[in-house]
Amino acid sequence: MSDIRTQLLEEQADSEWSSLIPHAKRDALIIVDGSLDLVDVGVAIASDNVSLVQRWMDARLIRKPSQTELSAWNDEPTKQFRVAIVQPFVLVRAI
Repeated sequence: MSDIRTQLLEEQADSEWSSLIPHAKRDALIIVDGSLDLVDVGVAIASDNVSLVQRWMDARLIRKPSQTELSAWNDEPTKQFRVAIVQPFVLVRAI
């Protein structure tokens, strides 16, 4: 588990919305609430911690972006996000 954490810590990065559009088109984006650590969420997803991930989903702490959000971001292609990749998903948080 620590290898996953280390990898996510090393590989998380900042990205503009324009770079995330292909992932949005394939419905792979997951928005992570600011109250959660992006790496913790990535570790939970990668390790298939279904109960924890489901709890976060039920509380809407992790979710798919809404059409309203996608439209707004398309109007602002340089909007910045913190990103962590847990195949096939791309975890994002607006910064």
